[in-house]
Amino acid sequence: MRSKIYVLICAAVSFSFLAFTNNPISPKDKNPGFVGTKSCGMCHKKEKDGAQLKVWKESQHAKAYETLNSETADKISMELYGKKAIEAEECLVCHASGYDVDASLIGKKFKIEEGVQCETCHGPGSDYKSLKIMKDREKSVANGLRIFNSEEEIEKFCITCHNPDSPTYVEFKFEEMWRQISHDIPEKN
Repeated sequence: MRSKIYVLICAAVSFSFLAFTNNPISPKDKNPGFVGTKSCGMCHKKEKDGAQLKVWKESQHAKAYETLNSETADKISMELYGKKAIEAEECLVCHASGYDVDASLIGKKFKIEEGVQCETCHGPGSDYKSLKIMKDREKSVANGLRIFNSEEEIEKFCITCHNPDSPTYVEFKFEEMWRQISHDIPEKN
């Protein structure tokens, strides 16, 4: 029963956050697909542009799915949900992207094993990934890119997973954690 309530709470918070960020669903494709970190990283890897790919690769987010492949995770998941951690939606919701979408929406470069990745926070990228669209912030958002306009918005999104309802919760200090994963695109002079 607790696991069903947890999933419902996570879903409600996630849906309300999406409404809060005021990003429309892509008009081109009602079900945009996941393209994977390799696709995003093609443009988001240079130091002069913020090295977002490097920041992600060195983060715990990149290893989030990997943590589900442990005896500890399986023990917790078996006790709470009656299945292995990598099979439990209650675990996958915060440790992976694209686990719950139709296979036709998963691009060739996408790997669930990459855990909490670009599209976990910024939305599936199939409709906004092209350079032509990404050069224009307004077009990017209109095509499904989720952009956070403040640290308060970012924190609201983060706490959909980093909260006391998690069976492995550790106090979440947003400011400290954000400094570790912050990956802004530098302003052009």
